This record gives sequence, structure tokens and C-alpha cells, in this order.
Amino acid sequence: MPRIALLGYALFAALAFGWRSWLQWRRTGSTGFRGLSGERGSLGRLLFVVAILVSPLAAAFDLGGLLPRIAVLDTRIVRLAGCVTFALGLAGTLWSQVAMGDSWRIGVDASERTTLITNGPYRRVRNPIFTFMVLAVLGLALLTPNALALAAVAAVIAAVEIQVRTIEEPYLERVHGEPYRAYRERSGRFVPGVGR
Repeated sequence: MPRIALLGYALFAALAFGWRSWLQWRRTGSTGFRGLSGERGSLGRLLFVVAILVSPLAAAFDLGGLLPRIAVLDTRIVRLAGCVTFALGLAGTLWSQVAMGDSWRIGVDASERTTLITNGPYRRVRNPIFTFMVLAVLGLALLTPNALALAAVAAVIAAVEIQVRTIEEPYLERVHGEPYRAYRERSGRFVPGVGR
């Protein structure tokens, strides 16, 4: 399973970052990459980088037999759940990215004004890209269930929480004002009905 996990990480990076940035560039002339900016986001930025580096490293260590697997998670059903969770996470991430249209970007440029997207996967959840991204990373971690893989999942969750709460949502409220506040009241932060 570590080979499948490594392939999954490569596929996620190629599609969610590479293909989507290329598509954005073709449509708008910009890759959509703004970076993870802001002083308050520096811890979140660090955690994203850690997770991006540690996730495939955990699979590589598993492949080399350098890290023991967590026995209770090292079962066929958990590996199957990992494959399904990864597939749902990848598909959901791409769906959510495409639904943003020209407003898609990675990071925030405080001077930029994008359209507030409230349809498709955004109808009931304000941050579905992050939700599905966490599912993808969790799915891959279940394919090589070692302490490093699970630490990467925790790092992604913490990074997402910091980015959304201190950078993304304050930016959207500043730019969109009352329409964003009304949207926030009817949609969950990461799952429907939770974090309104």
C-alpha cells in the first residue's frame, strides 16, 4: 500500500495544484497562486509545508520498513476505507475547485476582490476544498498507518483551521460584508450545519 499512497500524493499534487493552476492560467492569465500570506498565517503556512513534506515521507518510510505501522489500523478494511476516502477527497477537492470558477486561488491577496461563491459544494459548506483535502490526506494516511502519517493529518487539520479562521474568513467578511455574514449564518465552516 505505500506505493499506492505515494502515487496518490503525486496524483493529488498534479491535479489539485498543477492541473487546476494551469486551468486557471488558461482562463484568466493567472495561476491563482497567492501563497499563504499574512503574519497570523505563518504558523498555518509552516504546518501546511510540514504536512506536504511529511505525508509522502511517511509512505516512503513505510515502504522502506523504517516506521512501524499502528497495528490496530493495519487491516484490509482500513486500507479499503483509505482508498475510498482518498478517492472521495480527491474528487471533492477538484469539484470544489472547479465550482469556484475564476475566483479560485491558493491563498489570499488582501487587495483582490473575488466573487463570493455560494453554489455547488459551497451551498452548505464554506470551505469544501479544505474539507475534501483533509479527507484525501486522511485516506492516504490509512494506507500507511504509521505515527508520521497520522501526524501529517493532524498538521493539515491544524493548518486548515488557522488559515480559514485567521486569514480566509476575515478576508471574505471584509470584502463581501453583509452578504458573506448571511452566507456564514446558513452554511457550515467545514461540514453542513457546523460552525455557522
